[in-house]
Amino acid sequence: MFALLNLASLVLGLAAWILPIINLTREKKQENTSWIVLAMISISACAISLYFQIVYGNYLVRIEDWSALMDTRGALVLVGAVLLIVTLLLNVMTVIVYRDKTAK
Repeated sequence: MFALLNLASLVLGLAAWILPIINLTREKKQENTSWIVLAMISISACAISLYFQIVYGNYLVRIEDWSALMDTRGALVLVGAVLLIVTLLLNVMTVIVYRDKTAK
């Protein structure tokens, strides 16, 4: 069951990037009134994805699989930072694009 946390984390991480991209591509085609909901879902997906990695790390500590922890934590820190930074940048770009359209 705990191995599925990594898969779920990957899927949610991809969703965190795809949703703002969908928002940005729909910007020119039609009135997009649900952009804020998609942005909030994107940030939530990123947070849940990172939480799943924390839970999986906790599982590795409980079963005392120290070699798995030492092998994966460095890469996880880098990937987690990239996920967070890209998600925030994409959502900030979405807010900037839609800010002027919403104000009109």
